[in-house]
Amino acid sequence: MTVPVDAPSEPWTGRDDGPGEDTLRWHHAVAHAERADWDAAFVGFRSDEGVRRNQGRQGAAGGPAALRTALASMALPAPLRALDAGDIAVADGDLEAGQRRLGAAVTALLDQRRPVVVLGGGHEVAYGSYLGLADSRALRDGARLGVLNLDAHFDLRDDDRPSSGTPFLQMARAEERQGRRLNYAVLGVSQPSNTQRLFHTADKLGVRHLPDTECGPLHLGGVDLFVDAFLTSCEVVHLSIDLDVLPAAAAPGVSAPAAYGVPMEIVEHVCARVAASGKLAVVDVAELNPDLDIDNRTARAGARLVHRILTTPRVGSPGSDA
Repeated sequence: MTVPVDAPSEPWTGRDDGPGEDTLRWHHAVAHAERADWDAAFVGFRSDEGVRRNQGRQGAAGGPAALRTALASMALPAPLRALDAGDIAVADGDLEAGQRRLGAAVTALLDQRRPVVVLGGGHEVAYGSYLGLADSRALRDGARLGVLNLDAHFDLRDDDRPSSGTPFLQMARAEERQGRRLNYAVLGVSQPSNTQRLFHTADKLGVRHLPDTECGPLHLGGVDLFVDAFLTSCEVVHLSIDLDVLPAAAAPGVSAPAAYGVPMEIVEHVCARVAASGKLAVVDVAELNPDLDIDNRTARAGARLVHRILTTPRVGSPGSDA
């Protein structure tokens, strides 16, 4: 397996409570060398170019390192083996080439039949993840793709150049070229953060969406119905997590902090429900800007979501109810 990354990622280090399977933390579980026995893989996407083009606050290129640092000392509930394939860096303004390189890396990892976590980076990371899925063995064999975006924004902008605001319209157009309609759902959409043109685009594309005002603890039944309907519609899931879906108090370190947002407990619940389905192939975490973070809150929130996704028993796996 050859994964075309630019450079190895920073070492995973953290607290060590001694030997034994009951003291394991993430930094014990991750290896950088290629291994045949891994349960999940990480690849980073160090990019600010999409945010810059979208006129946002730059700094998301530091997201992958911050997410690794926040995840490293989290305690594992059971032994797990992970591969860190390194980072794709967009340092020359050529976002499109960076997304293609990310796609090639994701495809190589996905074809090992294990889930892949992409650490962003601006939300332009999502299109690179999609390119990797589109060329994967599962989709080439005809599996039905579903894309679930946890986000305050649709990211369906029709701009001249790709940016952090365009990835899902790019996906829709790519699917159209293949004679398919993009199966796209968004949970946490903020009405004040999306123009009516974006809502019209979403309607035209058949995008299902649940507003942030219907994603609180009192709406858990509706959230579950929304997520379960999405899961029923597909066989392979691309989960994209824009950390600006969370309230600003939980995720201050993003380009566009949310005045309202979806509570952390709901976002984590949704992530676990998707992971438990056994359909998750790729999850990307976007928009963490360490330069804007406070007490590493946003990095810790993103890392906890990754932790929950990768440690949730999947349908048919040991420890699941299936």
